[in-house]
Parts: sequence; C-alpha cells; structure tokens
Amino acid sequence: MFQEHFAPCPDIYLLNHSVGRMPLGTEANLREHFLDPWENGDPEPWPRWLEAIARFQAVLGRIFNSAAENFCPQTNISSALGKVIGSLPARSGRNVILYCEHDFPSVGFVLQQAARLGYRTRMIPAQEDAQQLATWESALTPDVHCVLLTHAHFNSGKLIPVADITRLTRAREIFSVVDIAQSAGVVPIDLRTWQADVVLGSCVKWLCGGPGAGFLWLEPETAADLKPLDVGWFSHSAPFEFDINHFDYAEGSARFWGGTPSILPYVVASHSLELVGRIGVETVRQHNMGLTRKIVSRVDPACLRAPADPDLRGGTLVLALPDQESVVARLREAGVRFDVRPLGLRLSPHIYNTAEEIDTVVACLSGGGQ
Repeated sequence: MFQEHFAPCPDIYLLNHSVGRMPLGTEANLREHFLDPWENGDPEPWPRWLEAIARFQAVLGRIFNSAAENFCPQTNISSALGKVIGSLPARSGRNVILYCEHDFPSVGFVLQQAARLGYRTRMIPAQEDAQQLATWESALTPDVHCVLLTHAHFNSGKLIPVADITRLTRAREIFSVVDIAQSAGVVPIDLRTWQADVVLGSCVKWLCGGPGAGFLWLEPETAADLKPLDVGWFSHSAPFEFDINHFDYAEGSARFWGGTPSILPYVVASHSLELVGRIGVETVRQHNMGLTRKIVSRVDPACLRAPADPDLRGGTLVLALPDQESVVARLREAGVRFDVRPLGLRLSPHIYNTAEEIDTVVACLSGGGQ
C-alpha cells in the first residue's frame, strides 16, 4: 500500500542496496526548500537553507533515536571516515586500525591511507566469521586503537552484532566507528543502545534520499577528544567571528562539518527521511523479511550466501545459483532490476515491492519464467 508514495517503476525494482527509489513530491520539495529561497530569498537564502539542514538533522534524530545536534552532514561515508581517522588522538602502544575483508572496498581504501599518519591496518580475513563475537574478541587486541564495524555487509547481507562488539570496545578502550550504509532504513537502529563512538551513514540506499546526503553521528562524550584536520568555518564554535588568527572547535559533531556546506542533497534527503519515518523502519523491516522469506523458502539452501535466518541479515538476499547465466537472462526478460557481485545475485525488496513481484522473481529463479 506504500507504492503510491514513490515514483512509479515499470520494472520489478530490487536494487535498493544500491539506490532507493525517489519519493513522490521530491521535485516540489526541492523547489520549496532550495530553489525558492535561492530565487526569492530576502535578503539572501542562507537562513532558509540552514533551516533545511536543521530539518535533515532532526529527522535523522527521530529515526535513530538521538539528539539532532549529534548528526553532522557529510558528503559520503568514505570522506567522513577520512575525517574521523585524522581526528583521533595518539595513544601510546596503540596504533592498529582493525577492519574486515568483507567491508566495502571504499572504506578499506581510506583506512589503508592511515599509514601516512603512523597507523598500521589489520584485517579480519574473509574466511573468519564476523558474525561471531568470538572473532572480534580475538581480534580486538591491546594494540588496537580503532575498529571499523560494518553493520550489514554489502556482499553477503550479513549483519554483525554491533552492540555486543561495542561493549567489548568500551571495556577495552578501543575507539569504534560503525558503517550503517547497508542497514539504515531497513534495519531498526537505536544509537542510544549501541554506545559506539562514531556512526557513519548514507541516505542513497534504503532511505531513498539520493546521493550526497551522508551523515556522521558522534557520541557527545567522545567529541572533545577528536580534533579533525579537515575543518572550515562551519567547524568553528563561532563561524561568524571571521578572525583568521583564531580557531576553536565547535562543540559536538559540528566540528566535522568543514567549509561552506552543500544544501541541495540534504533538502532532497529530508523529504525521503520524513516519509521513511512516517512509514516506520520496523514496518519496512517486516515487509522486507516477508518478501525475502518467500524467496528463501523456494531456493536450495546451498545457494544462499546471505543467512537464511532473517535476524542475521540486512535487507539483501545473495544467491549463488548453479545455472546463474540462465537465471540472469530470465530475470532480465521479466524486467527485474538486480545486480551481480562475486558472491552472487543481490536482490533487495523495499516497502514498495509486492508479493506478486516476488512471485515473478521466484518463478525466474526456479526456471518457470513469468
């Protein structure tokens, strides 16, 4: 019943792990909150544009159960991660940044540059099970300064137990950064319960907010210890002081903002975030689980590269099929939009997908076609 809220698609759109579909009203929202202030601002558009940023932060706060001011707009997760790594205080005997081979390659590229700042990187190999807390207990050794945790892995859909791991990192005084790009909007997240130090997210996927509207959430108690190198006048505690000889970090997450901010991506994303907030992430989750369950029940369990248990995966099913080429051809002929990665086909149903569409997908997977 939620299809009417999104731009119509003639095909069966299951690429929500890549780009979520545009909500209806996006163009009107862009006109009202970005173009009109620019065209008709009196005397100039910045006050209304900054109201749009505040709107973006406020709706993030409602979705993730945190204060709005704990969110700082960012261009994307990779850029935000680079800022975080550059902000970390030195700690004697700790210079390792830990991550997982299943993390998205872009964040791995960022972490590998940390050697320039004196860090060493260490990777949990792909063959080790990142869903097991014991894997992290062994890897979080005394020389680890910072760990990157990817809540839902892009290539397998696996969810890792973030709250359990961050309890370990807190006890061992290890800085934690969580990437929620593939879970935000399809898995309910309560940032108050995680107790991570930093959480990085993007609106382009399940939140249906388009590219360019990333965000950084910062634990307030952690903020004072972090001093980013990548700053600008919006990182200043008094951005309108205009004294080139004086810089003082803003309180909280705003210290990561940087120079003159982009506005348009956050105007676009706020509209979609408000829609997702009205629908409810839990509603999206239950709908996704119901549709993916239909697929799981009809394929050979040996084909699953994402966990069969929906509590152990995000919104994406990954299937490695023995007759993959013919399956791909049938899916494309039926108008299914999906993609293929090294582990298999990725299929990600959202709130606007229907049981009838999934029946078509199942028929293609089993060889029956439409």
